[in-house]
Formats: sequence, C-alpha cells, structure tokens
Amino acid sequence: MRDKRFVAEHRGGPLPKEQHFQLLQWACDCTEHVLCFLGDSVDDRIQNALTVAKEWIIGKATVGDDRRASVDAIHAARQLIDACAIAIARSAGHAVATAHMAEHSLGVAWYALKALKVPVNQLRKKENGRMNDCQWKSRTSSKALGKQRGFECMDGPRTSTPLHSMQHRR
Repeated sequence: MRDKRFVAEHRGGPLPKEQHFQLLQWACDCTEHVLCFLGDSVDDRIQNALTVAKEWIIGKATVGDDRRASVDAIHAARQLIDACAIAIARSAGHAVATAHMAEHSLGVAWYALKALKVPVNQLRKKENGRMNDCQWKSRTSSKALGKQRGFECMDGPRTSTPLHSMQHRR
C-alpha cells in the first residue's frame, strides 16, 4: 500500500509540485554525497540518472526520460560486483525515479546508507594511515542521516510501504 503523503497533487494526493521538486533535489544530493566512494570510476549511467533528474526539476526532461534513466542506473547496478558501487547505482536509480513516484526517495536514503555501511577496508583509500574524506563521511554521515530520516539501523526504512521488502533484495 502506498504512503498517501507521497502522492502528487495532480494525482489526487497532498504532495505539492514544489515539494516534489525539493524531494527530488534532496534525493540527488543524497546520492551525490556517496559518489566519492566510486572514485573516478563513476558509471555514465549513474551520472546520467542524476543529470536527468535535475533536468526534470527545471522542466527539461519528461517523466519518461526519468524512468528510462532509472532503469539504466538499476541495470548498471546489476552489472557491478562491488557492494558499495551497487548500492550507489541503486540510490541513483531511485533518485531519478522520484520524479515519477515520490516514494522512491525512501529507497535513495536506504541505498545511500547501505553504501556508507561498507567496511572501511573495502573503501578506496587515497592516503595510507590517514582518514580520507570518504571515510570521514562514512563515519559521520551515516549516523546523522539515519537519525534525520528516521532510520534506527541498516535494516531498511521504517515504513509500511513495499519498500520495506527491499532489505531482502540484492
């Protein structure tokens, strides 16, 4: 069952267009925050998803464009091996999908937190023995973002939506 708070006004729900834009911008910001974990190897489909999402906010992309970019980002996730990269690709896919269904923004936060949870020894260290920027973000942001968005742990969003079953997917 969908959370009615995420249904857009033009579909009979309470979510004003301006807040839908803000939610999509937040979703993009959340995904961009963890992009540094990919280093210089950001898949073009992940970057394109974020670009298309931002274009939708300013009226330069259609919901169809957003859906295609979302499918491409999720397809990229399926082709990746690294757990952190998979979570980031899925976060980007949900970010751009927020344009056609605002509830996808919950998936953005969940997958970004999942990317932050990857053990430090799997992160790409730029400097030996010193904490780099991504490691610092991992240690400080996961707790702050989790508390801000109502997450108690990494088991998934506290919601009655179908997204709760995402914790069982790969």
